Amino acid sequence: MQDTMFVLLMSMVLAASSGLRAAEPAAGAEVLSAGDRGGIIKSIEFEGNQKFKDHVLRQRLGFELGDRLDSFLAEGGRLTIAEVYRKIGYAYVEVSLDRDQLSRGHLLYRIDEGARVQIESVSFVGNEVMASGTLNKVVKTTDRKWLLWPFYYTEGAVEEDLDRLREFYYDRGYLDYKITANTEFTGDRSAVRVTFVIEEGPVYRVGDIVLSGNAHFTNDELRATMTLREGQIYLKPTAVRDAQEIARMYREIGYIDAEVRPRPRFGPSPGQHMVSVEFEVVEGGRFRIGRIDVTGNEVTQDKVARRVLDEYEFTPGNWYNGRIAPKEGGGLLERYVQHSAVAEQVLIRPVDPEDGAADRKDVRVDIKEGSTGMIMPGVGVSSDSGVIGRLVYQQRNFDITDWPDDPSGLLTPWKYFKGAGQSFSVTLEPGTEYSQYYVEFVDPYWRDRPTTLNVLGRSWERFRESYDEGRLKGYVGFEQRLKGRWRRSIGFRAENVTVDDLDWDAPKEIRDVKGSTQLYGVKLGLGETAVDDRYRPSRGYAVGAEYEQVTGDFTFGILEGRYTRYFTLHENVLGHKTVLAGKIRAATMVGDAPPFEKFYGGGTGPYGLRGFRYRGVSTRGLQTNVESPRRKDPIGSDWIFLAGAEITVPIISENFAVLFFTDSGTIDTGSYRVSIGTGLQIMVPQLFGQVPMRFELATPLLKDRADERQVFSFSAAGMF
Repeated sequence: MQDTMFVLLMSMVLAASSGLRAAEPAAGAEVLSAGDRGGIIKSIEFEGNQKFKDHVLRQRLGFELGDRLDSFLAEGGRLTIAEVYRKIGYAYVEVSLDRDQLSRGHLLYRIDEGARVQIESVSFVGNEVMASGTLNKVVKTTDRKWLLWPFYYTEGAVEEDLDRLREFYYDRGYLDYKITANTEFTGDRSAVRVTFVIEEGPVYRVGDIVLSGNAHFTNDELRATMTLREGQIYLKPTAVRDAQEIARMYREIGYIDAEVRPRPRFGPSPGQHMVSVEFEVVEGGRFRIGRIDVTGNEVTQDKVARRVLDEYEFTPGNWYNGRIAPKEGGGLLERYVQHSAVAEQVLIRPVDPEDGAADRKDVRVDIKEGSTGMIMPGVGVSSDSGVIGRLVYQQRNFDITDWPDDPSGLLTPWKYFKGAGQSFSVTLEPGTEYSQYYVEFVDPYWRDRPTTLNVLGRSWERFRESYDEGRLKGYVGFEQRLKGRWRRSIGFRAENVTVDDLDWDAPKEIRDVKGSTQLYGVKLGLGETAVDDRYRPSRGYAVGAEYEQVTGDFTFGILEGRYTRYFTLHENVLGHKTVLAGKIRAATMVGDAPPFEKFYGGGTGPYGLRGFRYRGVSTRGLQTNVESPRRKDPIGSDWIFLAGAEITVPIISENFAVLFFTDSGTIDTGSYRVSIGTGLQIMVPQLFGQVPMRFELATPLLKDRADERQVFSFSAAGMF
């Protein structure tokens, strides 16, 4: 395209100068007469092309049969074809255009593809501090692609690698680098050896840090947020992150246009290899929020968006928080409103007020509505639950008050009950090992307050190791989100548990609870969530504790606690983050609980230990009705402790990620367990919301001899 534009530009220059002098052709270019401009293109043909089919090359040209014949566009096509070949390694391709045919409206391109140049080797010379193995990971040029296919030479790829190496050294404080590339072709021009010649130069350190332009915050206040320090090696990414954090500080309190520009300045004595880093702050104006208009929503009620804004204090009269709602878009507040409204897209933008006030910005919340209801049949496979059939009716933007005027409307419920941001679902899931049927209603802003109401009715049956377990449960729960990131909750359950169809050698602990058991529980919870993004956390922590008191046919308590910490290890230019998450979870029984309420480790659930089978880590019960009984089937443990860590590395986009993890834990019997593994995480927000699908491979390093292993696991569950 650039070559074609160049030819067009040259045509204008030649036309303007035709009355002054005759244009001289560039060396190697074909001489094309002005008479070749006119008529139409009658044919486009190619000779000598083996790598590409004719129709592929025609698509790249940018013009087609019947277009006006223009010799300069024809010449641009010749350059385009050559570039197509060079991009995949045909460094010596030659393309010519038949002038005789051109004068008659026929474009005939003759192509001499030449040899495709393969990369024979890639090496580095002159690098002393950075190991060649490290630099190999920086460049994309290699002698093998995916360890199998050859990698072919292009000048553009080598130039891009030079840029990558230069950026790599500059980001690490080597500001005097000199990096070039040498190419040595074999005699038959079928292969090339690429050598990157590197002069690293000295590493530069930070001499002093200068802040300028800041009036609202003092230098000390800004320095307190920075990680760059005098005497440290100058790292450009660190300086950029500090500048971004300072800008966020300003934007959070109404300076929505604030910008911070980090600039290294070389000191007066070059031999000292020091730089002065200046952070130039451009504060801009400070604005409060004026009127808020919600637009674009036809079905979704305004309050669905306004309740989210209210929860995050993004309301008229407050400072415009440009940290969570940046003027350029892509902020957390947009994502939260989008999730609440189940919209395709949400844009939050500041606009100038109609009265022209200089210290205020009105806000426009533009909602692009999407499909919120669905009837979804399907079949799934879970490593914990086997094969499961599925039929789901779900309305993710439900309104329990939107009843039809005519009772016949109840036959088409998907036309009604919409717009209030609630969720209602009916799920039928018959399966080979596990079957469940439930109805659930969720209101995330019960009575228009930041309180989630959850009502659930569920019936399920699962085939256990030595018995069948069925449950009929009703549940009502409330979770209130308090200011300052704290949450408190209360939940009530009434449940009937049936244990039947026992194996002949079932343990005594299972036989003791055969039949029906009535349970009634009250659960209290308290937690704090201090993360940068509640749906995709990359920094911060979440901590919580819950206690449930259960009565009925058994009286006992369940005490649980958990802590998760998130760290961003790397963030690329697209904002995709590599995240390390560490977790600790512990739980214990208070009193004598039945086996079906105790703790089982393994699998991928709340007490998951990947590398071990679901319920594969448990205290074992002694067989009955056999001559030589042994401890075989799990009967649950009175306490459990789990600890693990996981690294999520995005590939392609944040919706596709590679996982590396280690899980560990112990129960009241056996030794400490440890496993390591890897996996793939896929998120499809349009279908499953913020619930990822995970495919994982894990192997135990430490285990108890009674444990059951499972190398592969699949789940559709919450985040780590």
